[in-house]
Amino acid sequence: MHLELLPLFAKQSLGVAVGVFIGAIIGLSVRAKRSGKKGLYKDSVYATAFLASMLAFAAMTLIRLITFKG
Repeated sequence: MHLELLPLFAKQSLGVAVGVFIGAIIGLSVRAKRSGKKGLYKDSVYATAFLASMLAFAAMTLIRLITFKG
């Protein structure tokens, strides 16, 4: 693994995090209106969307780090 490239991989993974956040906000907002906020992290759409985006960001950064060939 090349840990010195971690900041580069993190920058490349920001788009994934933003996309997941926006998608989760939309999806969870619809879900919260239809069936309530029960089951969301801290009963918050925004907190749950942020958590999902950070998990996607970490996963994508790790995938880029592990699969890097160079």
